[in-house]
Amino acid sequence: MQRFAGKVILITGAASGIGEAAAYRLAEEGGKVFCTDINEVALNKAVEKVKKQGGEATARRLDISSESDVNACIADCISTYGKLDAVVNMAGVLRFDNCHELALSDWQRVIDVNLTGTFLLCKAVLPELLKTKGNIVNAASTASLSGLPWGTAYGASKGAVLAMTRTIAVEYAKRGVRANCVCPGDISTNMAANVTFPTDADMSLLARISSLSGPKEPSVVAGVIAMLASDDGIHITGEHIRVDGGTLS
Repeated sequence: MQRFAGKVILITGAASGIGEAAAYRLAEEGGKVFCTDINEVALNKAVEKVKKQGGEATARRLDISSESDVNACIADCISTYGKLDAVVNMAGVLRFDNCHELALSDWQRVIDVNLTGTFLLCKAVLPELLKTKGNIVNAASTASLSGLPWGTAYGASKGAVLAMTRTIAVEYAKRGVRANCVCPGDISTNMAANVTFPTDADMSLLARISSLSGPKEPSVVAGVIAMLASDDGIHITGEHIRVDGGTLS
């Protein structure tokens, strides 16, 4: 399939995990991917891999929590490719804490990246997407739909992303811009692998976030992102799609 031939897609969190998998998938389908991440070394490696597979990609370091950097990034994308057809917002951070022990600074960091960063990207790209009748795919989570033990900050940020995405979808639907969320669960990524749990955590609660079929690779989410961001999703907006192997079924 070449669903993204002639299309330009900006991807955040493209250095690893779901963002990286989305960059591979969309470039494979003919898209020009403008890849961003705060981890510049890993980002450059991911973009080189896209290019080796015959895709067209550009790397640009981005601190998604900085409004000035976000605005400069969008300007760089337009300068490089001339337009923007879709945005895939996958940048995020995860941490686990007992709610009563969660430091305000740690709460704020999660909110700054997951929620405020997603907002800043959406705000900055909407004028460009209005020109192309483009679309946004944001990263929510099963944590936006169900309680995530020790995930107070993460769950709050993802619940807000889902609500914000629905609002954008309604606000811009008549102007030709779509906005949707993917809600991954039990996906094997570096973000999930590198977290630690409180020392007194009741690990039996992990069954609440475990899929029935076992964890899967980020590519399974990338396939859903590709559908939503392409014309196959032309009549889908304000929606969330769980990719969780039946976790919340």
